[in-house]
Amino acid sequence: MLPKPLARGFSLLGGQPDATALIVDGARLSYAELSDRVAERRDRLGETRRLVMMSAANALEPIVTYLAALEGGHPVLLVASGDDEASIGHRESLAARFDPDVIAHDSTRDRALEEIRPGSRHRFHPDLALLASTSGSTGSPKLVRLSSENLRSNAAAIAEYLRLGPADRAATTLPLQYCYGLSVVNSHLLAGASLLLTERSVSDEAFWSEAAAHRITSFAGVPYTFELLEAGGFSERSLPNLRYLTQAGGRLAPEAVRRLARLGEERGFDFFVMYGQTEATARMAYLPPQLAESSAGAIGIPIPGGSFRIDAGDGADAEPGSTGELVYEGPNVMLGYAEAPEEFVLGRTVHELRTGDVARLRDDGLYEIVGRMNRFVKVFGLRLDLDRVEHLLAEEGIVARAASAGERLLLFSTSERTAESARERAAALLGIPAHVIGAYAVSEFPRTSSGKPDSAALVAFAELQDRSVAESAAASGPRPRSRPTPDGVRELFAALLARPDVGLDDSFSGLGGDSLSYIEVSLRLESLLGVLPRDWPALTVRELAALAAPSGDAPTPSGNPTTGKPTRQARFTRRLVRMETPAVLRALAIVLIVGTHADLFMLKGGAHLLLAVAGYNLARFQLAPVPGSTRVHRLCRSALQIAVPAVLWIAAVALVSGQYRPTTALLVNNLVPGDGRWNEQWQFWFLEAAIWSLVGLAALFAVRFIDRLERRAPFGFAITGLAIALAVRFAIAGLHAEHVERYAAPVVVWLIALGWLVARADTVGRRWLVSAIAVASTFGFFGDPLREGIVAIGILILVWLPTIRMPRLLVPAVATLAGASMFIYLTHWQVYPPFEQSAPWLGTLLSLAVGIAAWRAYAFASSRITRMRVA
Repeated sequence: MLPKPLARGFSLLGGQPDATALIVDGARLSYAELSDRVAERRDRLGETRRLVMMSAANALEPIVTYLAALEGGHPVLLVASGDDEASIGHRESLAARFDPDVIAHDSTRDRALEEIRPGSRHRFHPDLALLASTSGSTGSPKLVRLSSENLRSNAAAIAEYLRLGPADRAATTLPLQYCYGLSVVNSHLLAGASLLLTERSVSDEAFWSEAAAHRITSFAGVPYTFELLEAGGFSERSLPNLRYLTQAGGRLAPEAVRRLARLGEERGFDFFVMYGQTEATARMAYLPPQLAESSAGAIGIPIPGGSFRIDAGDGADAEPGSTGELVYEGPNVMLGYAEAPEEFVLGRTVHELRTGDVARLRDDGLYEIVGRMNRFVKVFGLRLDLDRVEHLLAEEGIVARAASAGERLLLFSTSERTAESARERAAALLGIPAHVIGAYAVSEFPRTSSGKPDSAALVAFAELQDRSVAESAAASGPRPRSRPTPDGVRELFAALLARPDVGLDDSFSGLGGDSLSYIEVSLRLESLLGVLPRDWPALTVRELAALAAPSGDAPTPSGNPTTGKPTRQARFTRRLVRMETPAVLRALAIVLIVGTHADLFMLKGGAHLLLAVAGYNLARFQLAPVPGSTRVHRLCRSALQIAVPAVLWIAAVALVSGQYRPTTALLVNNLVPGDGRWNEQWQFWFLEAAIWSLVGLAALFAVRFIDRLERRAPFGFAITGLAIALAVRFAIAGLHAEHVERYAAPVVVWLIALGWLVARADTVGRRWLVSAIAVASTFGFFGDPLREGIVAIGILILVWLPTIRMPRLLVPAVATLAGASMFIYLTHWQVYPPFEQSAPWLGTLLSLAVGIAAWRAYAFASSRITRMRVA
């Protein structure tokens, strides 16, 4: 039974008194109990209509305040909750602009309302119920004015085509201030259904535990939600109560629609693709689920009570098959916009909604969006449709995003090669010079908080990249440091990791940073923030910015208190900088490896120490405990980053000299039986051990149970892994490894596991335990105390010293050696032998130089090869 309108406002509570309305923190709240809470909150808001600015969150208190305001006739201004800088700034901006009478917080019921004034300074139209921003947390100069009839009619239409009833229960997977998320709440409560209130992401295992325990029948998602679902193995999850899924908030790729529709047929749920805008309260169209597979790509038909027409621009409605602006009419169309408080009193100023989308009516009666009216730019005298540009490139097999800045076309893709190809093909296809097109590589295409493509982030990233040379030059030398802002750290991450979508709550590990990129990032962060903690890769941008002391707050052995001049200690301290221990150990280990092989000195153990450092970085980056991170993808990518240059180099040497067998070039010597003696085919054992460890871990973490287990108990998982690796070592080689056993992957993988364990030792007690394990497991392995001591001491340094102070002048050399360490290891076998007897020092220096040159040449080739014209 639908609720009846109240004298002043209206109620959305349509359920039976004893029926469940909300599930909050695992507890059931009935419609009667919710109604009592709403009535109490309505009384607190008072009789005089007031503007209530509400921090929206999927929690009990915001829901109660929202419903109470609607019942009391108080217009609600929805804003994003959260204490991040963007959300706080957005709320402050709206409060200053629209001057709310009451501010409703997402806190406990006693502190939920903050009264700015007892009455109101505003005049409201009788129909005004809700004010919504069209751009989420980033703000908008105008608000959408929605009436009680808008809200009620749209909720009823949604409930009708979804066939909602008391047995339905939706999980709140979208923000409440987002019109799509709000429509889920409105439609379910109006239909007497229930809601599982949760702020968890679908990438969080706890969400699925809640969903199963409370038997949800549906949840809603934007395109990005479904990307997370597919990456997280949604097709394998068991949700026997799931009746339907809904998708809106942007275009989902037709093939993804078909996959989800087919999955729904197999698992017994419907998949609804929907289309809407804030100006129409939420929904305007839906694709009947039985057509989802056959008509993927269409937005479907108008919702009950609504209608579409296509304006071809000639004064007449378009015929089926032709295109034009999509225009919607229905009871859910907004009253109009508000750019100032004085406009709250206005009645209806809009009677139909011009969506700004270019659409066509298909022969089968379904509507399809084909572009945006405002996605046009004038470049070199030509008016270009950015959606058409993307479509033309897609037909060429190039996936790219198009944006514009001024009269310049900007193209973005996920690799430099593809971005350059996009620039060249676009120039040819559009007939414009390539120099007026900007091409940029990004790690992934950014999205807004609602999951839509974020063109503004792409444009900002392009501007950032265009000035990166100047920024890099400014950052290369010492300079006075003011307190850095979160935006400063965010921009640094965006530039160095090619991630324009970096947010204030992202971390280096969560953004896909790895051991190849952390050296440059850590050095830049050190210059910006000062000393970094051991766990900095897992800290968010906001947390990193908070580490820095304000300018002038740092402790100072800075000057003589009498003369004010710097003391000798201060001058010496300024010449020292801190560098991350893993980078220093990588540089030191590669020098030990090359110098020992070239007979400059005899200090073995560098390669085995390097394996432990690799395990340490593996745990910090590829296996970082970041929610929703795709570990398998990171592990595979890291394996390829090692394997590709290694195979290319070894195969080239084999072809020229015949020195290596195919099994060596393919890095599979561990799989080939041998005589147990060292030979030159084993020269790349270190790379084999690293690659196959990454591949094995990728296979292991592809099992979701394993991934969840490691996230729940990272230290326990790591120490168990080390125990298993040591058991394998002792089973194969015993206490003392002989000959080639010291280099076989199954025997040395314990060093990678040990480095992993070091990274997970997050307390002093655990570090003492790991130290004891490191010493006990290392001594006896080679039967050479000096070699074992080098490995053990290096690991102990890794355990106890997160950074090492060194002269500033040495930093570039150490950073270069650390960054080039893999290429030095790869190439030095062909460099030092001619000098081994006569000039080992020259062989050592040349090996280092050639490896650094190979590293830089490979990086140069990887970026510049994209500039070659694609045939």
